[in-house]
Amino acid sequence: MDSDEFPVPKNIPGLLFYIQRDPNTNTICYQLNFDEQGRLSERNPVNTFWIRYTDGGIRRDLNYLQRKFAYGVNVKPIGNSAFELRSVAYSKLPLFLRRDKKNEYHVYAKIDTKECILDRVFIRIDGGSFWSPNVLYIELKGTDTATGKTIIQRIKPS
Repeated sequence: MDSDEFPVPKNIPGLLFYIQRDPNTNTICYQLNFDEQGRLSERNPVNTFWIRYTDGGIRRDLNYLQRKFAYGVNVKPIGNSAFELRSVAYSKLPLFLRRDKKNEYHVYAKIDTKECILDRVFIRIDGGSFWSPNVLYIELKGTDTATGKTIIQRIKPS
């Protein structure tokens, strides 16, 4: 299945970005996490969950192994209500959660050497196992903050 044929998550307040991967269309969503007062949670600013399209599009929490070894993020406050995010599975790519000029939060990443608002990550997997999937590439898709153009880059993990 081509990555452009996967469903796009809709009607998710505070959706930052999402991850899709082979071998099915189930999607991991990364969403802003607010406290009881409606402020961004300083301790846990990102809520991560599944949309299980193969089960009728229901929402499910990630289990412990998925959070700790596959799809979770490590969060480090860097000041001014901004955070560095690192994937537990691929920590080489720093992501940054911070506000834009309109005071709205986005996740920023360097995509093809340009600062972009990250929209989507697609992981092409060809076999392997949960602990050792055969990842052919990771595709990042975002919006260039300088030009507004869509930027796509494929990374071959090492």
